Amino acid sequence: MDDHVKMECGAFGAVNFSEDYIFPTLYWGMRAQNHRGHQSYGFLTFNGKFNVYKGLDLIPKVKKTEIQEWLERLPGSLGIANVRYTTSGGRDEESMIRGTQPVIGENEQHRFALSFNGNVVNTTQLVNEIRCENPNFSYDCDLELISRKLLKELKSGKDLVSSVKTCMKEVEGAFSVVGITQNGELFAFKDPYGIRPLCSGCSADRKICAFSSETVGLNINNLEHNFELKPGEFVLATKDGFKREQLVNSGKKALCAFEFAYFARPDSKMNGKFVYEVREAFGRSLGREYADIVRRCDMIISLPETSDDAAFGLHEETGLRWERAIRRHRYVSERAFILLPQERYATIDKKINILDHKFQGKKIIVVDDSIVRGDTTKVVVEKLRKMGAKEVHMFITFPRIIGPCFYGVDMATYRELIGSTRTPEEIAKEIGADSVNYQSFEGFVKATGLRREELCFGCATGDYPTPLANRLAKWMREYFEKGYKEEGRIYELPDLVQNRLGK
Repeated sequence: MDDHVKMECGAFGAVNFSEDYIFPTLYWGMRAQNHRGHQSYGFLTFNGKFNVYKGLDLIPKVKKTEIQEWLERLPGSLGIANVRYTTSGGRDEESMIRGTQPVIGENEQHRFALSFNGNVVNTTQLVNEIRCENPNFSYDCDLELISRKLLKELKSGKDLVSSVKTCMKEVEGAFSVVGITQNGELFAFKDPYGIRPLCSGCSADRKICAFSSETVGLNINNLEHNFELKPGEFVLATKDGFKREQLVNSGKKALCAFEFAYFARPDSKMNGKFVYEVREAFGRSLGREYADIVRRCDMIISLPETSDDAAFGLHEETGLRWERAIRRHRYVSERAFILLPQERYATIDKKINILDHKFQGKKIIVVDDSIVRGDTTKVVVEKLRKMGAKEVHMFITFPRIIGPCFYGVDMATYRELIGSTRTPEEIAKEIGADSVNYQSFEGFVKATGLRREELCFGCATGDYPTPLANRLAKWMREYFEKGYKEEGRIYELPDLVQNRLGK
């Protein structure tokens, strides 16, 4: 997986109906999901008032001597938490601090707190709407747009459920939200397409109820996985269990397919399957699809760690040896996308250790989950060549990425995507490989157990589940093909968007 792509966010919320504190549950629920966002973290608890603690970087380790300090800092039996990567707002440190979640929304009559995973597409429309009442409004994360929209609906006299329903209808994008009301109620809801995951669970004695982006957030707290929220569903956690209400039915489910290939932890469960099982099936499918290449190769290697399960599946299917000869340096955590171009190669090179004596004269299959920009892949292929590899064939579990994502993955322009203008053969030439072999859509879908129409493949097909995203993608492609320089995330360029949508 190219280091240029940022992961999105992870959300978690829990209530303890029998104890006076919830922070330990929040802490472990988010630690289990820190892979979903390395840039910032935030905890918020409620004990009649909102108590907040936020920071940049990974969630810190809590020493035994510090536990009481944390409990005093974040008191209450109810709370929400978040880990984040920036897919909206500024990228400078000050903006990242301001954009760290959870977010508190408040006016004279109402107060609530929210944590979410996703991305809003119709930002220009919503900002213009909000500025009618607040001319100086600016935002540092998309959740602020949802928060302001909810406040506006609540101020008009609607209750929370009706206000959420309006948000579902008028906010376009991906949003899986966990929140707390000023009365101490824990709730959650999903966008009408269910693009981002969000599940629920309880302790065996029903004293703790929780919402989590992934099931690992429940597992680590010894909570039972109850259900995945449906698209357009609102859920309230109560002492008697979860109260579910279907608010909007779009008639279409569009879970992000990239969750299976890259984002989700392998031990999380999605659609009733462990993610690692799905990835093993990806590998078996690739083995069948490209049997002619398999027959000419000597070994399989994988780019750890999201490709390891697929490599094992490929090994099982073909009998070809899987050589664990590429390892990541666990504590080299710098990300290639934050570096200057001249620094990027050196950092990628330091992050991956390749055991050179294994490859002299060998024909190798390299399994990876995706090729986005191509930086990491090119470095790996170059190193394998220097180590004497005779042939290098890339087996990619996710179909070729040809367009931007509007729903929470920070790959927002065509120019940064190696697959947007190149065929697999051209990509192979660009990165120095003998071949690049992408998984078919049919093989991918079959492995997930879902139907193709239940998955979002927008970045790989150009067909997005929401209408504005489709229009913007078409416009971006025209804009790009005319040779104009893309100046960033297109949905955050208000003058251009407003001008185009007005036509």
